[in-house]
Parts: sequence; C-alpha cells; structure tokens
Amino acid sequence: MRVERARYLLAAVESGSLRAAAARCGVSQPTIGQQIALLEEELDVVLLTRSRHGVRPTPAGQALLEPLRRLVAAEDAVRESAMESSGAYRGRVQIGGVSVTAETIIAPVVGRLREHHPELRFTVREGASTAIESAVLDGELDFGVITMPLGPPAPGLRRTPLVSAPVGVFVRTDHPLAGRDHVHWRDLETWPIVTMRAGTVMWETLHRHVAAPDVVVEAMSARTLKVMVGRGAGLGVLARIETSADITDLVWLPLRDAHPVHLCLTQRQDSRPSRAALIVQRLIRARAEEMSGGKPPAG
Repeated sequence: MRVERARYLLAAVESGSLRAAAARCGVSQPTIGQQIALLEEELDVVLLTRSRHGVRPTPAGQALLEPLRRLVAAEDAVRESAMESSGAYRGRVQIGGVSVTAETIIAPVVGRLREHHPELRFTVREGASTAIESAVLDGELDFGVITMPLGPPAPGLRRTPLVSAPVGVFVRTDHPLAGRDHVHWRDLETWPIVTMRAGTVMWETLHRHVAAPDVVVEAMSARTLKVMVGRGAGLGVLARIETSADITDLVWLPLRDAHPVHLCLTQRQDSRPSRAALIVQRLIRARAEEMSGGKPPAG
C-alpha cells in the first residue's frame, strides 16, 4: 500500500474537504480524489462519504484512521533516519517571511533544527509579502512564509495555506473603545490609525475598507505596531496572532465585518527544493498545525 494515499485520506478527513486537502498536500483536487479511490479499492472498503458539505469518514474509515496515522508516522521516522544518515541535514536554506511569521513559525522551526542538526545553516529575510514572493519567484529564496496577498499568485508561484487568523484592532485599555466586544470598519474612520507599512496585506486591507484612514504610523513589524498603540499613537489594525512578546495594557477587538487573513507557504511551481529545504517545509507545516490547534486552515 502506498503510504502517500494514507496521507491524502488523513488530510481529507482532518480538513473536511478534498479541496482543502489538496491545498494542504500541494497537489490537485482530482489527484486527491483518485488516490483515495485507489486506496478504497486496495483495501476493499469505502472510506469516505462525499456530499455538498464536504467529506467525512465512514464507520470503516473511522476505524482505520489510527492505524493509518501510525503507518504515516512510521514512514516519517524511516525517512528522517535515512535523511540524517545521508547528510540531508546539511547546507543552507533560504527562507522569506513577514515579521509575524518569522517570530511565530520560522524561528521555532529553525531553533528546533539547529538544536539537533548543527550543520544546517539558514538565511531568513523579512519583508512585505509581495517582496518575499518576488524574491521567491526570482530564485533568491527557497520559499516564503507570508500573509497571503489579496490578489492571485503570479504565474509560476504556488501558495499553500497554513493558518487563518481574524482581523481586528489593538487599543489601549483606557481607550473609549476598549469596553466594546467588537468594532466595525466604519468605527475606524474617526480615529488615528497605526498600520503596517505600504505593500503589506494589512495596509491594503485597511485601505480597501476605509476610504480615507487617518494613518499616523506605518510600522515595519507587528511588535512595533503594538508598541506604538501602547504609547497612545492610535488604533492598531492587525490580525490576532499570539506572539512571544506581546505588549501589556492592550485590548484586541475583532473587526466584525473583516475577513480573516491567511498565512501561507509560497514557492515556485517548478522548483526542486533541496532535501534540507523539504525538511524545513514539513516542519513549518507541522508548526502551523500546532498554532491552529491541529486543524488545517479552511479554503
């Protein structure tokens, strides 16, 4: 039995749809469906029920989930041992990220790998999502972990969703809005705003929903944005992603009429990543799943 088919089935069950499973696994939706059908034929059992609302395991499929998870884990252990013995944990991996992904996703993965594999080296470039994608497309970076831009990817790029996060505003605890449980975009029209710099997804999102925002500060990082809010510069428009160095005396209020933002892995469609880069990508996906409580992002 091909273990990859077990991975596809687990991805479909955990995400609840073949489309989301395909995005998670980096293959097409027809490929996911075909491979699961072949697994069902091989095991001579129906594993999934399909409907307009997605997919869910049959009783037989549910009973097989844990054995299939053990099978996938065993293959991962074998692959990791083989990679280590063959020198896969050497070389340099070049990663791009926005400030929040550099802190919450890339840094933990780099720290873990460096602890156990000291011969690995990394280049981590921070920048706006559009700048990181340009560098990936030009071959300057192996891949990027970014906030997914609002427009479609450039030809030659592929985005894989990792984590979704709600959008809202940070305010000081003594701000007049601090006692509310949510706000709307229209509430931002009369207050000074702290936002991320031009070229970022948050900057574009703000300007799409507020006609003439009174932007008093454009910050280079999420931490700088929160520091500015804490010092009374204005309201801070930012997605809710927990970081290791949050600023005290701030309240985050969800924007009720804002769509969530998505963090994603972006890479060239025709790229052939090194073995070390593939290992880092796998751990980045695992770290993103940890952040989302084990649930793959919708979409």
